[in-house]
Amino acid sequence: MALLGIMQGRLLPPMAGRFQCFPRGHWQQEFPLAAEAKLDTIEWIFDAYGADENPLGTDAGIAHILALSKEYRVQIKSLCADWFMDFPVVRTTPEQAADRMRQLYWLLGQSRKAGISRVVLPFVDASKITDDQDTHSVIEILNRVLPLAERLAVELHLETSLAPHCVAELLAKIPHPLLKINYDSGNSAALGYDVREEFSAYGKRIGSVHLKDRQYAGGTVPLGKGNADFKALFECLQSVRYEGDFILQAARGTAGDELAWVKQNIELVKPYLQPWILN
Repeated sequence: MALLGIMQGRLLPPMAGRFQCFPRGHWQQEFPLAAEAKLDTIEWIFDAYGADENPLGTDAGIAHILALSKEYRVQIKSLCADWFMDFPVVRTTPEQAADRMRQLYWLLGQSRKAGISRVVLPFVDASKITDDQDTHSVIEILNRVLPLAERLAVELHLETSLAPHCVAELLAKIPHPLLKINYDSGNSAALGYDVREEFSAYGKRIGSVHLKDRQYAGGTVPLGKGNADFKALFECLQSVRYEGDFILQAARGTAGDELAWVKQNIELVKPYLQPWILN
């Protein structure tokens, strides 16, 4: 049975004007809120903004995460490695590349200690893949890190802004079973990609799904108010027998009313999720 979860921080008011970040000083509060919303999991965030306070950085912090996870029955199975949005692994000097590889190795190890079984690597915005040289760099990095991911039993899920055929070409060069795609419904809508074309190109390599909505060439909007074709998406997911989880990454509502807003979003997606979650 698939899990329904939420991106870390979305059950709390935004911090320091940031739409998405690790909730410094308040992360513990999300466990009871997620339980009240009847969510199964929280996708953890490791970013530059919260790195020095993220409990994932120490054994004691990880023990605290695991204790809260057990107490509230809210799993932590996935991590969004937003640190690499500020420190991309593409277009770097040799010294920068070495430092970022060390960070990636370390993050995979810490993730495994916390029971996290998949790490989402973002290649969008400042870290997007723009040309053949970037593609070559990404392939080289992935080939270097996948042996460690295999030993740790941690999947690597790529979130990219590449066109469908480019994603398929990239994956064809790295056929490792632990390398998968994170499908972001909002980002695909904003880029104008056709859902059926995407699934035809690489649907069987999709390992996780972020549920959000965006206008074409625009920003995030409430679910159902943008160009994301949820009907086509869930039909395609069924066609490839998708077995992964679903993470809500929807637009924020009124600050201070996050729990009610999240519950409303859960009701919006429930009809689509019935084949995975409610049966």
